[in-house]
Amino acid sequence: MPEQRAPYDPMPHGPGEVGVGPWEGEWPDDARYDAELLRDGDRRNVVDRYRYWSLEAIVADLDTRRHDFHVAIENWQHDFNIGTIVRTANAFLAAEVHIVGNRRWNRRGAMVTDRYQHVRHHEDVPALASYLRGLAPETGGPVGLLGIDNLPGSSHLETMQLPRRVCFLFGQEGPGLSAGAREVCDGTFSIAQFGSTRSINASSAAAIAMHAWVREHADLSGDDAWRG
Repeated sequence: MPEQRAPYDPMPHGPGEVGVGPWEGEWPDDARYDAELLRDGDRRNVVDRYRYWSLEAIVADLDTRRHDFHVAIENWQHDFNIGTIVRTANAFLAAEVHIVGNRRWNRRGAMVTDRYQHVRHHEDVPALASYLRGLAPETGGPVGLLGIDNLPGSSHLETMQLPRRVCFLFGQEGPGLSAGAREVCDGTFSIAQFGSTRSINASSAAAIAMHAWVREHADLSGDDAWRG
């Protein structure tokens, strides 16, 4: 009988297990390594450089390289897209993810990546905007707030220059940004579409926006950007 796959394994085919088994040979003398993982193996969905590292060590290393963009999601109806957006934010190494509205959200789509991502909660969009605009100079200074919605007068993502320090705000699936959010945003932009549907999935829009920032601002010269 084949072994069961880990519940967080994103690959439905291939080997029955992800990751690596117990460490072979003498254990490394490095505080970043986790004794239980060295003993039992590391089956987490992490890149090879973080194999056997503790959660705390991984987050600390990510914090030295995080990008200058943030992602925020309005959460009034417990949108199932939030988990997927958090997972994508982790992949593109967002500075922080912000949940606006209801504190609780469905974490299943995050595939446990929320453990490695800073996630903050705000009661409403004005509170989010106040937080972003009040960020201290030692952390990089204020961050602008751009809403993503197909609204009249929105800039076009494909032709605009994205700020380096920016927070992308996404509304609920269906209704889009709330009226209150539109009033607080420094601006809005839309994503070009050519088919019959009036909008694309919120998590897809988030991925497109984050990737646009990466193409414009991220350092793509090192090996860290290209992972198998």
